[in-house]
Amino acid sequence: MKQCLASLRQALPSPARALTGALFWGALMGVNMLAFLCARGWQTLPQVAALTSIFALGAALAFPVGHTFQALLARKSGPEVRFAAAFVSFALTTICITAALYALQYRAYYAQWHGDPLSVRWILQFVFTTAGAVYQFAVIGLRVYFPWGLAALFALSYIYAAKPR
Repeated sequence: MKQCLASLRQALPSPARALTGALFWGALMGVNMLAFLCARGWQTLPQVAALTSIFALGAALAFPVGHTFQALLARKSGPEVRFAAAFVSFALTTICITAALYALQYRAYYAQWHGDPLSVRWILQFVFTTAGAVYQFAVIGLRVYFPWGLAALFALSYIYAAKPR
């Protein structure tokens, strides 16, 4: 147990790295979403702001987690393994956390039509609304990351591969 905690402590980013990385990665994914929406002619500013915020916040929250997973996966390894670990870690954490934030917003919108809290009906509505939101994000939201989000992911992974922790 002590070995696991020591490994986890070593894998955690410094506060400065976590903050700068989160701001940078969040800004990149937010700009990526904004460019995606502008390219498709979205003109409803509140919706553009909400979706851009969800993607930026999701990426910002994902950065420290992705960094930690990458460090745990790529301990004492070569650049190829560091690249792969960074690619998988940042991709999965960014997608999962952004999908969770999207599901929370989706659930908050539909909550006004749901049953009494903690009733069987409410639990079913909560589960299926959340599942529907995650499915919708997987089908519609993942395409936002192509091609520029993927390019940013390659660049970030290359940076992690080039320098050992």
